[in-house]
Amino acid sequence: MTLPPYAVRVATDAADREACFAVRREVFVGEQGVPEELEYDAYDAVAVHVLAVREDGVPLGAGRLLYGEAAAAKVGDDLTVGSLGRLAVAKAARGLGIGAALVRAIEDAARARGLAAVDLHAQTQALGFYERLGYLAYGPEFADAGMPHRAMRREV
Repeated sequence: MTLPPYAVRVATDAADREACFAVRREVFVGEQGVPEELEYDAYDAVAVHVLAVREDGVPLGAGRLLYGEAAAAKVGDDLTVGSLGRLAVAKAARGLGIGAALVRAIEDAARARGLAAVDLHAQTQALGFYERLGYLAYGPEFADAGMPHRAMRREV
């Protein structure tokens, strides 16, 4: 399967953020059954959102970076560490490198904000994906939205 040209960029306006939310709704709410009230939270208002969008405007993937006080509770109060989350790629666009491109864009956003590392909470089925991108798992498995997760970190 070949994918039409796409771009990964930081979401800059309400339309971009809504495109991010649409991908998250498809993947997390629709496919994985995460309740909508858990998927969207107060952090969405302060996060840096990244978006993968096809040349014709169709959103293909999304993710977000929390940093500073917004990330503190998720990263052990270390303000030099950002929190990558809500990474989602539309089903029709999986396996084509979009997820990795989104992770790299989030890491770029973290570096641009002076962060030293990025943490994330990976669904255990996605550990291999993040390990291939240089993330190391630490700590015990835990449940989030009813699914098993592990904490992971990568220096940027």
